[in-house]
Amino acid sequence: MLAQLARTLKEWHCNSFTDLIDEMELLDWNVANKDFWSRLAKSLHSQKVSVTWAETMDKTLASVLIPEKMSWATATQSIRKCKSLIEKIGGSRVDTEPSAWGLDVHVWKLLWTGEEAMKKGIPILKGQGSKASKIYQGQP
Repeated sequence: MLAQLARTLKEWHCNSFTDLIDEMELLDWNVANKDFWSRLAKSLHSQKVSVTWAETMDKTLASVLIPEKMSWATATQSIRKCKSLIEKIGGSRVDTEPSAWGLDVHVWKLLWTGEEAMKKGIPILKGQGSKASKIYQGQP
């Protein structure tokens, strides 16, 4: 069961089950129903149930927010949440008037392509180990 949790956390770029629960805010049920852990996290999030028992079972379930250990899901959540909110009120990638949102065309395109680039780049960066960690911490 914990092996499946590890696969699910890797797929969603999360470090813990509580991190996964937070991630579910951005996912529709049809996307989040891939496996037991994703469904459980989505259900707990939708019912606003906090997980206080996690650490007593397994450290992978617990949430420890340490900047150098922050998950990629957490690090990119704000921009993805912004994009989701724009979509909910009628904005879209092909919106012909990004200036209506107070953004220039370049920033508007980055908003939509950024998530796609992160999904492709995250596994590669994570595979770089300490090099990626130094980049994330702003070190050369």
